[in-house]
Amino acid sequence: MYKLEKKTIIPVNINEAWSFFSDPLNLDLLTPDDMGFQIISTELSPMYPGQIIQYIVRPFLNIPMKWTTEITQIHAPDFFIDNQITGPYSIWHHQHFFKQIDSNHTEIKDLLHYKLPFGILGEWVHYLFVKNRVQEIFEYREKKLLHLFSS
Repeated sequence: MYKLEKKTIIPVNINEAWSFFSDPLNLDLLTPDDMGFQIISTELSPMYPGQIIQYIVRPFLNIPMKWTTEITQIHAPDFFIDNQITGPYSIWHHQHFFKQIDSNHTEIKDLLHYKLPFGILGEWVHYLFVKNRVQEIFEYREKKLLHLFSS
């Protein structure tokens, strides 16, 4: 099992941050263009526990992969959790935490636990490709958040 933790402080209050993150359609804005991210099914409403979101991603070599996640827990505006149901990982458990720093700043903390399939082969692939790719995705997300909310 692998773990990634990322904290970003954005210049908005917690309610504005929650409003942005609770709209599944904003996932596209936070995903690098080269991943070919495309939502293929979700309700056009703010997220709720039990919500299923399906999308196509192209994480490696432009090969499309279907990915399905479920929003399993929500405690607005403090946190939500999504888990992969089907997709490239054997486990993907992503916790999103929001903490008001002051009246105009919110800390967003991502805590991700994930595991690849295929045992030792999966570990090798993680070491060679996946680890850096996951880190790049979260670095992109941080830059994009700062750009979107600093404007």
